[in-house]
Amino acid sequence: MTALILGANGFIGRWLTLHLLATGRPTIAGVRGNGNGNGNGDELRAWLRERNAADAELTTVQVDVTRPDLGLSSTDREALSATADVYNLAARYRFGLTRAEAAAVNADGAARTVRWAAELPRLRRLVHLSGYRVGRDPSPAYPLPDADRRYRTEGAYEASKREGDAAVRTLAPRLGVPTTVVNPGVVIGHSRTGESGQYLGLAPLVEQLYAGKLKALAGSARTFVPVVAVDHLAAFLAAVPEHDTAPLALHTVLDPRTPPLPELVATVARRLNVRPPRATVPLALVRRLPQRLTGVDREALSFLSEDRYDTASAERLEAAAGLAHMPVDELLGRWAAHVVTDRSLAGRQ
Repeated sequence: MTALILGANGFIGRWLTLHLLATGRPTIAGVRGNGNGNGNGDELRAWLRERNAADAELTTVQVDVTRPDLGLSSTDREALSATADVYNLAARYRFGLTRAEAAAVNADGAARTVRWAAELPRLRRLVHLSGYRVGRDPSPAYPLPDADRRYRTEGAYEASKREGDAAVRTLAPRLGVPTTVVNPGVVIGHSRTGESGQYLGLAPLVEQLYAGKLKALAGSARTFVPVVAVDHLAAFLAAVPEHDTAPLALHTVLDPRTPPLPELVATVARRLNVRPPRATVPLALVRRLPQRLTGVDREALSFLSEDRYDTASAERLEAAAGLAHMPVDELLGRWAAHVVTDRSLAGRQ
């Protein structure tokens, strides 16, 4: 059964592609164009081959979720008509985006993907990778009734992911599209190697810690920033169509054993052999201080909360699929060491 991955060239998309190929699934990688009409599949294939992937079952297609019919040519639309599983991992992840930039992919693109998937005659399931700390409204409305306030107070990235989540959860049942929405925790490195390739989220904190510039943590002793290994998330996404049968399924995927943020940072500090910060600064105060003093991007503050998350449905699927989280202290240590090496920070203390 053929799987199509939108956003296959992204951080999580690459690992999902690698996992599906390793299990023998015929996989179509939807990638952004490179100007020659063929998409930039060469870069993805090179990355996969570096990790010993057998890519004979991989084809690539140029996709643009900001355009009608995902920007597909008539030939590609016909070729994709037999697709069984669609994974929408297409996203624009960066702080400082404008509302138009973020919404075009993360919100409007998500809605456009649901509508396109509704036309697939052999669709088994649409799997939408949503955002961290969004999707908690039991009765979402789309368009967002408070969109202007959300984009103003939360920043374009998080607000657009919230809007995209609401779009999928609202449109999919209406259009009869069997759908699973997955809300991950903070995605970090590979559970065995620590490899990441993405340096937003918690990675800047590791860099500041290693450089001796992290004097205090924003938040409190109870601030909870749950993590998940990128390969665990990829394996979970791959398993979803085999296990979910409800018209709309919702999962929050993270390691609930992640320690509170101060303990998390202390674990990383021990692995890097540096001193962890002892103080915490309340979020309300950090928000009032100039960013040049705090060193914390204003949009990153929305990731910090004392909230806990319901992972029961994800844990049932993990058990059925034989998936288990790597011990979190080992995961954090390997990932942090890889961040230091990959960012060429060693020797710059």
